[in-house]
Amino acid sequence: MSSFDEYVRARGSGLLRFAYLLCQDRHLAEDLTQEALARCHRSWKRVSNAGDPDAYVRKAVLRQFLSWRRRKSAMEKITADMTAHERSLDDGSASRAERSVLWTRLAALPRKQRAALVMRFYLDLDYAAISALMGCAESTARVHVHKGLATLRTTDLAHV
Repeated sequence: MSSFDEYVRARGSGLLRFAYLLCQDRHLAEDLTQEALARCHRSWKRVSNAGDPDAYVRKAVLRQFLSWRRRKSAMEKITADMTAHERSLDDGSASRAERSVLWTRLAALPRKQRAALVMRFYLDLDYAAISALMGCAESTARVHVHKGLATLRTTDLAHV
């Protein structure tokens, strides 16, 4: 894909789904994706010639998410309520009740654990790719995934 416009047409919806899974807010996902794409557009020739623009753009979306979470007020809390549009992003493989529980538990995870789980199980990335995107050691990526899964398995929803 040589042009930026072609890339966005081909990969934009996938990037938006990735951002949504990170933040669980459709409007924020659109903002994160738009900001990441705007930053990538500035150096698109270099990005597209470097080899794997998907990894670069995903990392830009991830950095926007992690940066946004650092700036986010401690008083704001992500909820698991989904609009009809957001439900359409689901793959439909689990029942609605199971998805609701999973969304609630996922929303309660620390941002790096949530990002690691999304990249591991939604994007199907290996630990080496996750560590490269997150800018950490592979063992750290494994720890984020392991701790996130452990928390998802043991979270008491009465306290979420």
